[in-house]
Amino acid sequence: EENYSAIIRWKVDAAEKAEWERYMLCDGVPDAKDQRAVNTFVTLWKDYSDTDIEEELQLCNSAVKLIEALDELMKEAKDPELVPKYHDALIEVQEILHAKHLFIAEKLLKGASDNIDPDTRNMQTVSKHKNVTLCLWANLFKNPSFTGFDFQEAGLSFKLPEELAVSDIAVRILHTHYDHLSILSRLRHLPQKPIVEEIPPPVQQPEETRVGQNKSDGDCTSELPFTPRSPTSEPPVKSTSRPSSEESVIPAQTEELSGHICSLVLSDGPSKEKKKNLILAQLNSLSPPVPEFEEKEDDTEVVNLVQYTTLGGVFYYDLLQLPPQPIRRKGYTILQVFPYPIERSNKKECSDDPTEKPNKGACSPVGVSIVLPEWVVFMEMPLVARWDAGRWRKDGIINVSYEEAEGKISFEMESFQIFALMRNTFANFPFRGWELRPLGQNSAIYTVKGALIQISITIENSQCMLQVAQGRGLSHLVGKWMSGPALQKAMAKAGIDIFVNENTHKYVSICKKNPRIEQFAYDQMALYASACAFSWSKWNATCGEDNLVLQGCEHLKAGPVPEDSWNIYFVGSQRSRQLEITENSEAFSTDHAAGSEFHSTLIHVLQDSMSPDGIALVRKSHYCFVDTVQSLLSATRPLVFS
Repeated sequence: EENYSAIIRWKVDAAEKAEWERYMLCDGVPDAKDQRAVNTFVTLWKDYSDTDIEEELQLCNSAVKLIEALDELMKEAKDPELVPKYHDALIEVQEILHAKHLFIAEKLLKGASDNIDPDTRNMQTVSKHKNVTLCLWANLFKNPSFTGFDFQEAGLSFKLPEELAVSDIAVRILHTHYDHLSILSRLRHLPQKPIVEEIPPPVQQPEETRVGQNKSDGDCTSELPFTPRSPTSEPPVKSTSRPSSEESVIPAQTEELSGHICSLVLSDGPSKEKKKNLILAQLNSLSPPVPEFEEKEDDTEVVNLVQYTTLGGVFYYDLLQLPPQPIRRKGYTILQVFPYPIERSNKKECSDDPTEKPNKGACSPVGVSIVLPEWVVFMEMPLVARWDAGRWRKDGIINVSYEEAEGKISFEMESFQIFALMRNTFANFPFRGWELRPLGQNSAIYTVKGALIQISITIENSQCMLQVAQGRGLSHLVGKWMSGPALQKAMAKAGIDIFVNENTHKYVSICKKNPRIEQFAYDQMALYASACAFSWSKWNATCGEDNLVLQGCEHLKAGPVPEDSWNIYFVGSQRSRQLEITENSEAFSTDHAAGSEFHSTLIHVLQDSMSPDGIALVRKSHYCFVDTVQSLLSATRPLVFS
């Protein structure tokens, strides 16, 4: 209880500090919650086009941050009236962002003749920015034998159909290091998440008035995009059934903490509202997450965005009409009027004129090769998907070849289209094993042996550091200290996802356990992580749903835990004990070890065999360290997904 009180206060202070630092940053990105500031930013940026390319790209970077902030607000919004506002603002900013990217390409192509490469006699350029890589090629020479070009510094190359070799065209490959298209796909069918509303105390009033107000309230809520759910009503979304034991966790935990939380909220005056909101968020995190709305898609070629996630950003592969080039005569530059935005040809047919629509099937496929980005890691062959009609689709991609050693993938498409590389979100599940080992006071290392890759996370107070044997794609993460939530986001963005969500159990095999007992075990392991080591046990899969089995021992020395030091511990709903069996025993038995005693909790069983030095380390554990370890264990759930 003391640790919980301290960590709540620490998180409140950290949130207030982060909010103040964001306010003082003054980076040109408006506050996503301030609709007036967002509208001002959008209006000024839309009309502001007389800038150089670097400045325009900088504004695009600000828009990217704004889109990410709006997306987070949509996910966290509890007021249903705010969701459409965030949604509309997000769509508008995205549309302007795409228009600005076209404007940048148009500006470069208008001066293509001034930047002719003497070797190819065409124009090709690569412009790299923080979140964007722009590759442009302009067909000025119109060599009929031209087949394609390799942008070596960007790791991108394209293959041009011979029918287009003598056309007035340009090719744009815009690689955005982020994915904003998948958001649009999800927004087509927003999840009907229940909204928790505070119910005011009843007011004595005439019966007729109460009936009239109830009818009015019903009419009002029926027009909202989400349907609020009362605590006793059924959720409006279709979800898989969960065991009753899992559903009973929250009332018990909430009741246990309610009195303590009230004292926290009322203790500090000016920050009462912020503290209340944070504490409510902490309580909400205890509840089983509501599964997102999953639309049943009849078309098997549409990518399931629950099972697959884009990795490495999005590639905009476009065929553009080459704008008229300036003509210089006697010191004058003659420019031809050119409409904006540029016409893009996304047709499956080809001709000398990219805006003309010839007979179907007359065009050869267009090819592209990609060297996988250095800041992501693909543990399996990527799935190539193309964007079509608001969906990611798997069809229309042919002749895919993957060179794993070189980290290169090549394929062909029927036309110039937007595409992305995708990974299986749950490829690293289930785990093959795990271990939590102490490194000293308020320090430990958490190792997860995933299905495809083994990672280790060093924990020191509230900071975490990733360690992994496979260095490719992780140089920007390995050896860097950051907070637990920041590390989780960075790992997922890099393609290493060992953190479970509300859909993980639908796609991988699990060792089903009572969630209340499981969560209580993580709490106890975190409390003793400074002095005790814990590890996976094969007997956990045979002990039943309401019991847990894991290995554990006191470990105060540096280095790995000796094999003969491990003990087997049985954690039940009522009692815990040390078992007589070992990990190498032939059969499972619940007989307790000789000389050991039964206790109500795991930590009391551990204390029976711990030294005074080990107990002293545990009692001096900092609440930030305990919370960080507990958060990592709860986020990965090794007792269920191993």
